[in-house]
Amino acid sequence: MKQKQLAIIGSTGSIGVQTLDIISEYPELFRASVLAGGSNVELLEKQAIEHRPDKVVIADESGYERLRDSLSPLGIQVEAGSKAVAEAAVSVDGIDTAVIATVGYSGLEPTLKAIEHGKEIALANKETLVVAGELVTGRLAKSRSTIMPIDSEHSAIYQSLTGETPESIRRLLITASGGPFRKMSLKEMEHVTVKDALAHPNWSMGAKITIDSATMINKAFEIIEARWLFDVPAEKINAVVHPQSIIHSMVEFVDGSIKAQLGLPDMHLPIRYALGCGNRLPSERPGLTIADYASLEFFEPDFERFPLLRLAYHSLEKGGNVACVVNAANEIAVAAFLKGQIPFLGIRGIIEKSLEAIPYIATPSYDDYVATNAETRAYASSLL
Repeated sequence: MKQKQLAIIGSTGSIGVQTLDIISEYPELFRASVLAGGSNVELLEKQAIEHRPDKVVIADESGYERLRDSLSPLGIQVEAGSKAVAEAAVSVDGIDTAVIATVGYSGLEPTLKAIEHGKEIALANKETLVVAGELVTGRLAKSRSTIMPIDSEHSAIYQSLTGETPESIRRLLITASGGPFRKMSLKEMEHVTVKDALAHPNWSMGAKITIDSATMINKAFEIIEARWLFDVPAEKINAVVHPQSIIHSMVEFVDGSIKAQLGLPDMHLPIRYALGCGNRLPSERPGLTIADYASLEFFEPDFERFPLLRLAYHSLEKGGNVACVVNAANEIAVAAFLKGQIPFLGIRGIIEKSLEAIPYIATPSYDDYVATNAETRAYASSLL
């Protein structure tokens, strides 16, 4: 396996940092040729000095001068701005794989650019397929690009489907930890704090995805993503609550058998599998000891306490720009909750009001998605 040249879009986030861990673990297999981050100048500078990429891009233009002054003497090209981030994976010759590790809507444009240029894509940004799954898969079909999922749930399904045929699938079973409020009543959830919501029982993740896990809209997004990744209709995709987070997802087949992928709740494993394009790379990191998990529990999700989970099926049934509205409103609502501007249960209200207010577009173009995202964000912000 020749050394792969990687562009890591979102290198300063949780997935980006762990991707760089793996590059350090396998320097003969992977090199970070491009690093792109949002606004964390200090971390991006540190990453660049350690990994010596050809180019560094920062979305926040106020960090440009510091990075330029620090990194240019090392022969590292520095750019800034959202347009430079969108084109980062295709702006340097020889890039093999684009790791899309940003959070939210921001992952869509760099993914489309990578598809346009035929790059391998290691996709951690679920919102890309949530917002514009039909558009992305349509363009993917006309490109030599391939997508390897990084999400632990979709990696588990991918692994479980290896060697199987589409007609053998009965159901995809996407597991969910249930988050920190799995046993709380709606009344109790009225009083949860940001600190409570960020205290995920199993996973160490960024703030936004941790809140999404607490509301379980994250699982709704994963159902939508699975529909487009695996070309399986929504009625054949179910969520199941699995508090231990050891089984990362399952596939049930028409003969009644179920295949599952098990592992510790550690994102290094699915990232490593995606970068290796399905080749299993040996690692010294701790593995799963089955004896430590003698009891694994499974429960049906409670749609009454976690109504945002239903949005997966509503979005896929109606199609068009509905999921784009849901995602944009959720991003505004989660940011507001994290700032203490709205209560935890207020996230749902902002999403529902946005769905009522934003015009439905049955067959959106890329420009329609851009406009829907902007309009929804403006409307949701006005509700604050």
